[in-house]
Amino acid sequence: MDLKNQDSTEFSSDSVNIRQEIEKYLFHWKWFVFSCIVACVVVFLYLRYTAPMYKATATIMIKDNQKSGISDELKAVADLGIVGTGSSNNTDNEVEIIKSRKIVGNVVDSLKLHIKYYTEGRVVKRELYKKSPVTLDLLSNNNSNFNKDTLIVVSILNDQKYSLKNSLNEKVHELSFGEYINDKKLGLIKIDLNKDKINWKFQNYDIFIRINKKQSVIDAYRSRVSVSPINKNSSVISLSINNNLLDKAEDFLDELVKQYNIDAINDKNEVSKKTKDFIDERLEKVYLELANIQDSIKNFKRKNNITGLSKEGEIILEESSKNNERLIQLSSELKLAEGVYSRLLETDAETLPPNLGLRDENISESIIAYNKLVSNKNTLKLSAGPGNPILKRLTTEVSLQRDNLIKSINNLVFSLKSQIGQFKRSDYTIQKKISLIPILERGFIDIARQQEIIAGLYSYLLKKKEETAISLAVTVANAKIIDTAYGSSIPISPNRKMIFLFGIAMALIIPFAIIYVKNLLDTKVHSRKEIEELTDIPFLGDVPHSETKEKIVIGKDSRSSTAEAFRLIRTNLDFVLTDDDKKGKTIFVTSTTSGEGKSFISINLSAALSLSGKKVLLMGMDLRAPKVTEYLGIPERKGITNYIKNKELSVQDIVFSIPEIKGLDIIASGVIPPNPAELLLTDRIKELFSLVKEQYDYIIVDTAPVNLVTDTMLISKYSDMFIYVARANYLDKRMLQVPQSLYKEKKLPNMSVVLNDTDMKRGYGYGYGYGYGYGYGYGYVEQEQKPWYKKIFS
Repeated sequence: MDLKNQDSTEFSSDSVNIRQEIEKYLFHWKWFVFSCIVACVVVFLYLRYTAPMYKATATIMIKDNQKSGISDELKAVADLGIVGTGSSNNTDNEVEIIKSRKIVGNVVDSLKLHIKYYTEGRVVKRELYKKSPVTLDLLSNNNSNFNKDTLIVVSILNDQKYSLKNSLNEKVHELSFGEYINDKKLGLIKIDLNKDKINWKFQNYDIFIRINKKQSVIDAYRSRVSVSPINKNSSVISLSINNNLLDKAEDFLDELVKQYNIDAINDKNEVSKKTKDFIDERLEKVYLELANIQDSIKNFKRKNNITGLSKEGEIILEESSKNNERLIQLSSELKLAEGVYSRLLETDAETLPPNLGLRDENISESIIAYNKLVSNKNTLKLSAGPGNPILKRLTTEVSLQRDNLIKSINNLVFSLKSQIGQFKRSDYTIQKKISLIPILERGFIDIARQQEIIAGLYSYLLKKKEETAISLAVTVANAKIIDTAYGSSIPISPNRKMIFLFGIAMALIIPFAIIYVKNLLDTKVHSRKEIEELTDIPFLGDVPHSETKEKIVIGKDSRSSTAEAFRLIRTNLDFVLTDDDKKGKTIFVTSTTSGEGKSFISINLSAALSLSGKKVLLMGMDLRAPKVTEYLGIPERKGITNYIKNKELSVQDIVFSIPEIKGLDIIASGVIPPNPAELLLTDRIKELFSLVKEQYDYIIVDTAPVNLVTDTMLISKYSDMFIYVARANYLDKRMLQVPQSLYKEKKLPNMSVVLNDTDMKRGYGYGYGYGYGYGYGYGYVEQEQKPWYKKIFS
């Protein structure tokens, strides 16, 4: 054959035989089918016992009060000076508020999501959301004093009693429904029976109640809920969450919107509530003063028997009343200003009562601006950390606005006190006029004037209280619900089709990868093609793997693939040994290492030649590890080593035959000598070959491996040809350099290769197999009967 590089023993092909590559994997089709079946079973079990996941969605619109102006609900009370014109809502901020721990925590508390109820299933536990026959109430525990989840096992005995079990499923307590339990870990708890949901299939069944750490539940829901605007410039927000219970997911989203609106309303009402608290506090004090003055008037009239005033007294009292009316206004404004001033000094993070009668519009506008800044700051703190630059900026602005308000109100207090002083000086003139009227009338006028001042202030505060109550009543939510929570009954996961496709893909990829890696790491000789690519040695034939346990596979009536292979090798020998008239053709059989089947080839080739009517001698010349007698299962006897050492022995003394192969004589190796190499150099070896060549047509010599010892090289001169045995799936390709080197250097005459133990079912090499009866269809090839499982995976 022509070589691409005569100096190299390794060759490569630029083309890729696609069919050959495909056949490497098609040969293992049964493993692919088996892998697919296993994958389908695993996927089926996974889908059968994996809780489906559903997706619920809701849509809301964030109202922007500043853009829309005063809402219809607030127009009726806009002139009260309490509601104001509203403020703008930043959509991104509102998204963070909706997902804040505060809002989600309120949802968890409202729906009691940290308490779950389960019942035992065949394989997994099933959650009983809204279907649990029992409910647990944590009466004195905020779920923050224990660091791990807690499990309570309840077994319903009847409609009055239940039992608690421990982790070993042992009954611990028998209690009545509704009975209070003081648990060291959970505090005061109570378990009730839901008679409208009781299904008596649960009787004597275990109901598992799991109390999870509330903070962990909040974190879990915050990570799973998705809140985002439908587009960049829109105030419409989409909310979604995935859960293995659809109604639970829907309830969560609806409650999330509800709690967000409640928080927004509370935030908007903060100013009104502060105002109401301030007015209530002032009313309580003014009421006491008014009551005391009224009691004083009643007592004064009763004591002095006074029913009315004279004409002059009424005129003076009217003049005094006008003066007092202005004093009342100024005094009320002063008291309100002082109240706001004291609030500013007490705190810097709370909103202030709005304009309750301060005539200075600049101060009123400053209070509204201050309240807006405080509200924005408090809202941002829910979602932003202390290092947030916007939060820092708002904090600075609140501080500056507070300082400005303190200065402005301090100036207002000073101005009001000055005006009150002026009116008090005017009152001094009126007092002189009053001094001219009788003493009793003068005393009554003093008391009546105080009554008017306090009564006027009291009436003013009552009016403002009503205005504040109206503003609280008409406050609207931030979010308008466009779509309530809804989810499809079709689960979003697991995706049955995709998982089945993935399972089938993995079932194909895994065996493919295993076979690919195995082939990639495989350095063994498999086919005739590999031998022809890596060596120049003529190829004599290959011997398929023998399925039988018989050592001699060829006989007169044998039609197995292995027997036919030896007949083919016997035929090919005629093309190698062309001298038909020569007597005593000597064929040496060797290999690179032990275990490649030299003895098997030698014995069966000898049997094949003897079946053709030739006189054949089989000689065991592997003196170090004799295998012929061992392989045939006969006891060791005299052989070549005995013949060399004992000159009195003749060839006939060491020759024997076996009944299994007629026409075949055998000479065993004999006892194992300490110096086999020296024995093979003696003249007795030369004499032995000279004698047997005269007596036999073919002499088959089983020799030692050439890569291990030098014995074969010492007697190679007596050979007419060498059969070099290479075992498939055993010999490393790199070891083919040994026979290639021997062939190039012509150290072994007339050398040919036989590939032993090939797989007759695989099309190695040229895409054809050597399965006689498979390829040629003789129909009478012997087949070994195998169990069904071996037939599948053979």
